[in-house]
Amino acid sequence: MTNKVYLVGAGPGDVELITLRGMNVVKNADVIVYDRLSNPKLLEYAKDSCEFVYVGKKANAHTMKQEDINQLLVDEAKLGKMVVRLKGGDPYVFGRGGEEGVILNDRGVEFEVVPGISSSIGGLAYAGIPITYRNIATSFHVFTGHFSNEDEEHPWEAISKLKGTLVFLMGMKNLEKIVCNLKSNGLDEGTPVAIVNWATRSNQRVVTGNLRDIVDVVKEENIKAPSLIVVGDVVDLREKLEFFEKRPLYGQKIVVTRARAQSSKLVDKLSNLGATVFEYPSIQIREIEDNENVEKAMDILDDYTHIVFTSINGVNIFFERLFDRGFDSRDLANSKLIAVGSATKRALRNYGLNADWMPENYDGDSLANGLREMLKSDHRVLIPRAKNGRADLIDSISEVCKADEVILYESVVDESNVSELNETIKKNDIDYITFTSSST
Repeated sequence: MTNKVYLVGAGPGDVELITLRGMNVVKNADVIVYDRLSNPKLLEYAKDSCEFVYVGKKANAHTMKQEDINQLLVDEAKLGKMVVRLKGGDPYVFGRGGEEGVILNDRGVEFEVVPGISSSIGGLAYAGIPITYRNIATSFHVFTGHFSNEDEEHPWEAISKLKGTLVFLMGMKNLEKIVCNLKSNGLDEGTPVAIVNWATRSNQRVVTGNLRDIVDVVKEENIKAPSLIVVGDVVDLREKLEFFEKRPLYGQKIVVTRARAQSSKLVDKLSNLGATVFEYPSIQIREIEDNENVEKAMDILDDYTHIVFTSINGVNIFFERLFDRGFDSRDLANSKLIAVGSATKRALRNYGLNADWMPENYDGDSLANGLREMLKSDHRVLIPRAKNGRADLIDSISEVCKADEVILYESVVDESNVSELNETIKKNDIDYITFTSSST
C-alpha cells in the first residue's frame, strides 16, 4: 500500500458507515487529505505517523482550490507515500473523485477507488425516508443543487414530470430557486419535501413541509448547509420509518472528561444512544518509570499470596512491566487475584486470568473489609496502583499481614483542551458533564 492514492468514500457522516475496505486504508495511510463532510473522528483510526491535510470547502470559502488538491495528491504519491483522499459520501457522486482519478491517471500515479454510502441514500434512510417504495416511488433521481457555471440550468420541465424521488445535494443556497422551478414547471405545490441537515450525525435535524411552505419552514427553523433536499411522496413515510431520532439520548449534548485512553467505550455507548458527545479529557494517565519498588516486587513475585488490582490502568501497566521482565501470567500462579469492580475484572480476563474475588460494592471500604476476612498473618499482599491512592487500604491490610504498595502511574491534569472546552460550553447548550472518577 505505497506510492498509491486511494479515493475513499467516508459515507454520509456516521463514522460506522464507512466500508471495511475504507477503514483499512485509513488505518494504513501515510497522508490523509480530507474534506468538510468526512467525519473528522475517522482520523483517530490513522496511525500515529500519518499526516493530515484539511481541504474542506463550503460556499464561497475554499480552503484549497481543486487544482491544488489534485497536485497535492500527485506530489505526495510521487514521494512514495500511501495517500488517502477521504471524501464525504461516495467519491463519484458529486465528489469530484472522477476528476481526481483522471488527473492521477494522466500524471502516471496509480490509484484505487473505495466506494462509499452516498448521503442521497444513507442520509435519507437515517431520516426515515426510503428513497424508493413500491407503488409510491419506483425510481430516484439525484441532482446537484448548484453548478460551477451559474448560467447553467437543469431541465426543469423534464424533472418536474419525473415520478420518482428527487434528491438535491449541495442545494441549500438555491432552495428557493429549486422550489420555484419545480412549481412553475407543473409539480404540485402540495408535493411533500424534507430537508435533512447533517445527515446521519448525532446533530442531525430534519424538517418537513411541501413545495408551498418549505422555504418558510427552513427560515423559521434556521436550517443551513450541509443539507439534503428531498422531494416526493416518500417523505410522508418518515412518521412510520424514522428511527434515528427516537434513540433515548437523541439531541442530548454530553461532555466526557475521562482520560482519552479509557473514554472510547463510554463515548461509543453514549453516541449509540443518540447523544452528541464532546470529548475533553481532563486528566492524562502518566506511567511512572524507573520505580525501584516495582522492580523489587517483580523479583519476589512468588512470595505474594494475593495481588490486588484497583483499576484497569493498574492491570495494563502491571502486565506491561511483567512482560518487559520476560515473565508472563504463569508467574502469578501462586497468587490469588483480587479485582475492584467488573471493569478491572474484565481487564484481567484480557490476559487470560479470572479474578479470584471481587467485592460486591466497588469501593475501598468493601475491599478492605473483604480482604481482612480472607487474609492470614503469614500472607503477603501486593497492591499495584496509582499515586495518591487511599492510605487506609494499606493500613487496614497491614494490621493483618505484610502489604507492599507499588506505584505504577499517576493522574495528571490535561490542560491541552481547556480553551476549546470553554468555547464548547459557551457555544452549546450542554445537558450533561460526566465525571467517572474523583480525579476527573
